[in-house]
Amino acid sequence: MKRELALEFARVTEAAALAAHKWVGRGKKEAADQAAVDAMRTMLNGIKIQGEIVIGEGEIDEAPMLFIGEKVGLESENKELFSKVDIAVDPVEGTRMTAQGQANAIAVLAVGNKGSFLKAPDMYMEKLVVGPEAKGVIDLNKPLMENIDNICKALNKKLNELTIVILDKPRHKTIIKELQDLEVKVYALPDGDVAGSILTSVIDSDVDVLYGIGGAPEGVISAAVIRALGGDMQARLKLRSEVKGVSLENDKISNYEKTRCEEMGLTVGEVLKMDDLVKDDEVIFSATGITGGDLLEGIKRRGNIARTQTLVIRGKSKTIRYINAVHNLDYKPDDIKALVK
Repeated sequence: MKRELALEFARVTEAAALAAHKWVGRGKKEAADQAAVDAMRTMLNGIKIQGEIVIGEGEIDEAPMLFIGEKVGLESENKELFSKVDIAVDPVEGTRMTAQGQANAIAVLAVGNKGSFLKAPDMYMEKLVVGPEAKGVIDLNKPLMENIDNICKALNKKLNELTIVILDKPRHKTIIKELQDLEVKVYALPDGDVAGSILTSVIDSDVDVLYGIGGAPEGVISAAVIRALGGDMQARLKLRSEVKGVSLENDKISNYEKTRCEEMGLTVGEVLKMDDLVKDDEVIFSATGITGGDLLEGIKRRGNIARTQTLVIRGKSKTIRYINAVHNLDYKPDDIKALVK
């Protein structure tokens, strides 16, 4: 994949974040998500790639979201010369945080060579993520507490020195209490397990582990960036009916999820290792802050001038860049201007 594409993908998440930021604090998470989707699609269709969305907002019959199987990229007579890539997107990770004006909302995408990413339905996924120092010691086939002990040994830390990120959801209530009873430090985030995953592997973070059940799209995106950062991850797909505290026609939806997994050659509950989730190191990851948080600064705007901060990672070179950009929204293309102003 061409190195210069990294900047192009940074522009994609910048546009998505700017579009979503218009809806920060307005209580309309669907509007924020739709604006980010529209901006992301517009920007992707201006890049010289032959791209396919392999992890997105939904299945093909749920358009106009960025759906699984959607083709993106610039239409051109020379299209065959463009890079063939798979794309995993989360236009707004943290729609509820965006709607409520809370911290840690980001716009995210990961790009790999064709065939790089696991193709999975939009369903739940159990995840265990660690940084480079604990690579190779995790095993989701073993109990969580045994994994925690092994991670502590690898990091040469006591239990009360370990920091773990878990989504603050009813399904994790018992686990959070058990860990806190052991004096493990728990950061319980309302949403945002991609950001939480990255915090396990960046130099300026105290986070050692991420564990919990979240979305499969976020899981594949997390795997891409964790592989690029040299960390480790294991995961397994979970049916909605298996997730404590989740309802919404469990049986009907779970049967559909199971059928879709079978069609994709996947087995629900089977442990997926890093090579199953992301097949090679040549990935590009980009995330732009919408609201400020632990990973990135949020958008600051005065009139039609806006400032963004974007994290861009190239797996091939293991280079991490933070791009601070100032945007004059009056000079954006008309289709983007309509979304961000």
